[in-house]
Amino acid sequence: MKIILLFLILLGVVSGRKTPLLKGLPATSTVEENTAAGVSVCDFNVTVSPLSSEGVAILPTIVNSNPLTEAFDIESKGGLEYRVVTTGNPVLDYETMPKSFDLHIFVEDTTGRTDLSILTIRVTDKNEHPVFRGNMAIQTLMIYVLEGTRPQCIYQVDAADPENAKLKYSLLPTTVPFLITESGAIFSTKEFDYEKDPHCYFLNVTVTDLDGLNSTKTVNINIININDESPYFTTKQRIYRIPEEQSPGTIVANITAKDPDDEGSPSRLFYSIQSSDRYFSINPSTGVLQVTGRIDRDALPLQLHPNISLIVQVEDSPSNGHASNMEITIIIDDINDNPPECSPSAFRKEVNENTAPGTFVIDLRNYCKDIDVDPSNNQFNFTGLSGFGSNNFILDSTVSGRLVMTGTIDLENPANPGIEVYTLTVRVQDIAHPNYSNIIYIYIRIKPVNEFFPVFSTLSYVFNVSEITKVGSSIGRVHAIDKDWPPTIITYSIVAGGGTRDYTNIFWISPTKGDVRILARLDYETTQKHIFIVQASDQEKFTTASVTVNVLEVNDEEPVCSPNFYSFQIPVSLAVGTNINGFRIECQDRDSDPRSFRYFINEGNENNHFTFSPSAGSNTSRLILASRFDYESGFDTSWIYNLRIYITDDNLLSVRDKTTHLIETGTVTLSIRVIPNPTTAITTTPGFTVVTRRENLYSASAWYVPFVVTLGSLLLLGLLGFLGFLLVTWVRTCCPPAGKAHRTPLINAPEKKKPKKDVVVTMTKLNTIFDGEARDPVTGRMYEFNTRSGARRWKKSNEPLKPMLAGQVTSGATDNRGQGTDRAEAASKKEPSEKRKELTAATKPATKPSADQDGLRLQKQKEESEGRGLSSAAPQGGN
Repeated sequence: MKIILLFLILLGVVSGRKTPLLKGLPATSTVEENTAAGVSVCDFNVTVSPLSSEGVAILPTIVNSNPLTEAFDIESKGGLEYRVVTTGNPVLDYETMPKSFDLHIFVEDTTGRTDLSILTIRVTDKNEHPVFRGNMAIQTLMIYVLEGTRPQCIYQVDAADPENAKLKYSLLPTTVPFLITESGAIFSTKEFDYEKDPHCYFLNVTVTDLDGLNSTKTVNINIININDESPYFTTKQRIYRIPEEQSPGTIVANITAKDPDDEGSPSRLFYSIQSSDRYFSINPSTGVLQVTGRIDRDALPLQLHPNISLIVQVEDSPSNGHASNMEITIIIDDINDNPPECSPSAFRKEVNENTAPGTFVIDLRNYCKDIDVDPSNNQFNFTGLSGFGSNNFILDSTVSGRLVMTGTIDLENPANPGIEVYTLTVRVQDIAHPNYSNIIYIYIRIKPVNEFFPVFSTLSYVFNVSEITKVGSSIGRVHAIDKDWPPTIITYSIVAGGGTRDYTNIFWISPTKGDVRILARLDYETTQKHIFIVQASDQEKFTTASVTVNVLEVNDEEPVCSPNFYSFQIPVSLAVGTNINGFRIECQDRDSDPRSFRYFINEGNENNHFTFSPSAGSNTSRLILASRFDYESGFDTSWIYNLRIYITDDNLLSVRDKTTHLIETGTVTLSIRVIPNPTTAITTTPGFTVVTRRENLYSASAWYVPFVVTLGSLLLLGLLGFLGFLLVTWVRTCCPPAGKAHRTPLINAPEKKKPKKDVVVTMTKLNTIFDGEARDPVTGRMYEFNTRSGARRWKKSNEPLKPMLAGQVTSGATDNRGQGTDRAEAASKKEPSEKRKELTAATKPATKPSADQDGLRLQKQKEESEGRGLSSAAPQGGN
């Protein structure tokens, strides 16, 4: 549109119409910066021709400006009066925008008359408020300060004055521990403590220009809490008392603590016991102190030291946190938890018949005690004398525990009941609650005249015992009687026999009951019968009887086969029904018939290629190929079969007996490798050459190596030079030079060449080793193979099997065959040139080295030897 208007203006100028239509223009006006939109800048009128009945065809329009801008516009005041106003887009800015605008105003009436005038508007400067820049200009600034931070600058305020006037910064309120410098840097004036100081500060930052205009922004400063305070215990109690024998889990104390860093929120603290203690534990989260082990006040060390000291530590972090310690003491109180104990608990005393009344028998207090520590808990007395014949005895007092006779016992008196041994019981009881007690047994034997020997119920006992009877089981009982009156107590013992090579005696007899038990496992296959002698004694006289133990056979031995492990190889074309490599196993079972064996392959028999014949009824069986291998169609994929064969001894048992009889199982493991058909495989595996490149290398950390080498070389060169000088002097002295006509020098000084670094290249040719041989089932010819890589070749008739040498490469090292072949080809290409070099070196005539040559050669040899030493590990690392 503006282009069209410009065209019309030019057209009007060309037409020569000079009559002005715009009155009040051209003119010059001023406007203040930052003036709002709609402010009038200049008024003007449009005068139209009387012939123009319709008025203005094109309203007054700003067709261009210098510079172009949209900051001004023309509005109609009514009729033909107009004014230029500000648009507010953009806002006039004295500092960033042009200071003057030339507005070209164009108008055209309906008759075609046009006019173009210029309105010059000058922008005047106005003092503006300073403005904040950066984050403070768009939002409330949040500043975070760690507690404990030393006073320092925490923020730099960025503000500017549109008139580039110097600004002044101020901070309110003045009571806060912050200040602001003339450059606007906010500094903290103290080290903040989160636990004591306010957690947040609100600062009003004001920036003022020289005329007093200012701007204010709020800065929010937050103090960040850090873990700088140690927790403290809130539990005041330090001494606790608990009775002994508290059950595990009993709460002793609830230790509490607080962390000043967690003020206002639950503290996350960790409790632990620092001192070694087996009685208590503390919950690491709650601080609850509990009993974890038995607390026995009557046992050491608590018997002597009943106070337990614990060092409880509280931390505010599981590791490397702040901690505080507190020592607490737990006093263990004794309780009456032990009854009086008498050792022995049964007493045996002898009293001659016709002993006078009042005779002292035993003082029980000498044999009894209460281990409770507190004297109030370890007092006891003796009561309750009872038992058959107790009417013949009495306790002197309940405190003393002295037992005395009250009458005379005569065994020959018909009034006596004929009892020789009186069994008395006395109760020993605590005086303190809960009155624990024990029973003391007192066996008083009235000593008679011993006239008869004990007699067994039979002279020979026979017990039939299964060989799998558990150790400790009773297998029978022997019994003897004594005709003496009153009958005596008979004790039983084993006096002879019953032993084996490993055990002195594998039987035990109850001394009082005659109950015979086994102490070790019986084995029918080792010993079928045990004979030993038992004795019955009445303390003075004794008699014996023989005991025969017949061991009954039970199937408890598993089959043992030879070999129990075997590894071999078979060709892939092995015929079905062939006894594989002539392999057979032979089994033995010490408690089973040879016909009781049954063979079956439990694991590893993929596609059921293998079977055993016979599969049952014999102690020998052969491994048979049951079906051919089929690798070409993909039916078979595995070349190695690990077979696990089970041999059971249940072949002679019926189906019903198998559910009730013991069945033992033996195992045999076979490893079978299937070798591909050699007639279709590559018969030889080409050798390859490994080229090892050795360079003189050293670790970067071994900085001293070149220094030492260089220093040693310089010293060696100096020594060799000195020796050479002495040698030349000696030659000149001993061998004067010839006439000057010959002009022949005594020493030929060779041309010195710059030594160059040699690279040692070692070429080692490695060949595949064939460490196994087999016969081809198709052709019948012998072939050799490598057990790891599977490489094969036909064996020469006069070539024995080569053993594997330690310096040669095994099949496991030939996995990367392609790489080895490439190296071999590369090495083979280099061999002719290397050989020519060696031949040339061999045909060169030997020259007598001079002293300097000797020195250089010695130095070179030393450097080479040191280089080889430094790079001796290079082949291994590269391999």
